[in-house]
Amino acid sequence: MTRIPTKQEILEWISAHPTLTSKRDIAKAFGIKGADRIDLKRVLRELEAEGHLEKRKRSYHDPDRLPPVSVLQVKAPNADGDLFARPLEWHGEGVEPIVLVLPRASDPALGEGDRILARLTLVHEEDHNYEARLIRRIAKNQRRVVGIFRKGAEGGRIVPIDKAGSTEWLVPDGTTLGARDGELVEAEQSGPKNRMGLPRARIVERLGDPSAPKAVSLIAIHQHGIPDDFPDHVIEEADKAKPLGLAGREDLRDLPLLTIDPSDARDHDDACYAQADDDPKNPGGHVIWVAIADVAAYVRPGTALDREARKRGNSTYFPDRVVPMLPDRLSGDLCSLHEGVPRACIAVRMRIDSEGNKIDHRFVRGLMRSVVSLNYAEVQAAIDGNPNDRTGPLLEEVLKPLYDAYGALKRAREARQPLDLDLPERKIVLSENGHVESVAFRERLDAHRLIEEFMILANVAAAETLIAKRRPLVFRVHEEPAPEKLESLRETAQAAGLNLAKGQVLKTRHLNALLNAAAGTEDAELINLSTLRSMAQAYYSPENFGHFGLALQNYAHFTSPIRRYSDLIVHRALISAHGWGEDGLTQDEIDRLEETANHISDTERRSMMAERDTTDRYLAAYLSERLGNEFSGRISGIARFGAFVKLDETGADGLVPVRSLGREFFHFDREAGTLMGSDTGLLIAIGQRVTVRLTEAVPVTGGLELELLSIDDQSLPRGRAPAGRGVRRKAASTKRKKDKIKRKIERKRRQR
Repeated sequence: MTRIPTKQEILEWISAHPTLTSKRDIAKAFGIKGADRIDLKRVLRELEAEGHLEKRKRSYHDPDRLPPVSVLQVKAPNADGDLFARPLEWHGEGVEPIVLVLPRASDPALGEGDRILARLTLVHEEDHNYEARLIRRIAKNQRRVVGIFRKGAEGGRIVPIDKAGSTEWLVPDGTTLGARDGELVEAEQSGPKNRMGLPRARIVERLGDPSAPKAVSLIAIHQHGIPDDFPDHVIEEADKAKPLGLAGREDLRDLPLLTIDPSDARDHDDACYAQADDDPKNPGGHVIWVAIADVAAYVRPGTALDREARKRGNSTYFPDRVVPMLPDRLSGDLCSLHEGVPRACIAVRMRIDSEGNKIDHRFVRGLMRSVVSLNYAEVQAAIDGNPNDRTGPLLEEVLKPLYDAYGALKRAREARQPLDLDLPERKIVLSENGHVESVAFRERLDAHRLIEEFMILANVAAAETLIAKRRPLVFRVHEEPAPEKLESLRETAQAAGLNLAKGQVLKTRHLNALLNAAAGTEDAELINLSTLRSMAQAYYSPENFGHFGLALQNYAHFTSPIRRYSDLIVHRALISAHGWGEDGLTQDEIDRLEETANHISDTERRSMMAERDTTDRYLAAYLSERLGNEFSGRISGIARFGAFVKLDETGADGLVPVRSLGREFFHFDREAGTLMGSDTGLLIAIGQRVTVRLTEAVPVTGGLELELLSIDDQSLPRGRAPAGRGVRRKAASTKRKKDKIKRKIERKRRQR
């Protein structure tokens, strides 16, 4: 009989030979053959039960050591530029080991969140336990899910909170991170996708009670992967920043620049001033100053602050919080143009004629001091004849000249004819404890439009300056609508008895003519919404393709460097173009300009989706107390599975499932955007006025389910039960039926 090794001998062998740890390898090492392997198997099981070994597939490992080849997730570089990684195969009971990645010159560049397969070497350094060499980069973005954990006998399941995510995830025992039943968690996919059964996941973070008011935005932050905590070394770098003085700057402190922002503004990054132009060659003209916080002076290329700002791309705004692009020491203090405090800025002086056309402009790097920080409402009230203690002293000398200059810019805007959509913006008002108090639509004042026109003019000036100086930059691009989307808009307009000209180069004035024709009619909201949906999405690019919506050829973002990385790039380009210092755009940044533009376009879309999802969840929470109530609204979208309705009162979107429309079959026409009942001929189309009943509101997903009660003040007809399922129709028969349905649709539209 062969001698079976002791437990200590087996552990020493596994420690010395980490790549030869299967039962077969161990048996071969100790010369164990035949029936003796049964005794070896028993010893291995005892070691496993005692916690000395952990079985993974067909091999054994010390649970308090990482395997020699392991999967790691790369972390952000630290202040020294070192790259550390989190071991995803750590199952020990002690502190998670620290792994330092040692990249070779030939390795691809690694970034935060990358997953790599690496060969590990155990070391005993002061700041790390393992050193890793890249074997290959694997799935860059492992799929993540945020949901409600439901505890089971062996682990549990995760029910996704995403309205589009109906598939549950299986969480094996040992990967639950101690989550409690009903708790909100974030998890990531573990292992490959299964063709059969539920996908597997491991919980990576517990987020707490999903019903807590403050959890609404937290869900969106985690669901969309928005970084919301600044690393310590980034905070340390920001805390070292000091106020800047006049050295190398033009003194603008005597200019009565002021900031105008929402009443709940968290930062003030732009200030303005206007006066009549005293040049006799420019009668009725104006001089406009726009000063922007000099963020580039504090956020230098290649620093930890710069890397973090680029990663975030922009600030993200929620009803209860903001996830800033920069730490508060900068965004809320040194780079915020506070009242009465000297602040470094980059300013542009622009001259316009009496019709609002820009004559010339020049940029300066200066030091300014805001005379006052006002909000839109009090500025508008002052102009309307109700000044307060703050606006009264400024009315004649500061505020009225601003509005005079705006009047000229408004005339230029009317001549240029940018797209003029009328889509009210919702405002969710929260109580101190985070519950929704009310949902209203934001009031649009001339004070809002004034600041918008000043900022647009400054953005144009920045783009024109950099083009003239042949300096690289990122443009704000908005391309023309796609032909197929325009055709869809044209059909919608025709159905409403309106016309969108065909066979000519589309200009924004053509779309404005359509919007004006619809104004004041019951189809106004439909036409505005359809026009918006026909538009391409704006993005950033180092190539200039113009801005269709604003009807401008040269446009770049310059006015918000606190909250947009694109603007910071433009500031650096201006610094380089004017030779203002060493903190301009570097060659490395220029080489990566296209990559950066794509990245910040993505982060902008990410923030928009997170903000929209948060609004949906708050609205669902607000309406959850009104189940069974009836609401008026309008059909805003059609899908095979039902119709979407935008409620008049709150602007919330809910779904009328096709299964709730009766027992008849509904034909979905993607091109026409309609559902039609096969028995009753009931036509459901975008733009129809409807009355609905709220049947379900799920705050955790933001989902609303509605029951359709009437269309255009007509009660719904009820169809008979459809014929048996699975009937196969011949192609010719199907085509004839589809043509018949289209003819019905056209007749019904003409009757409207």
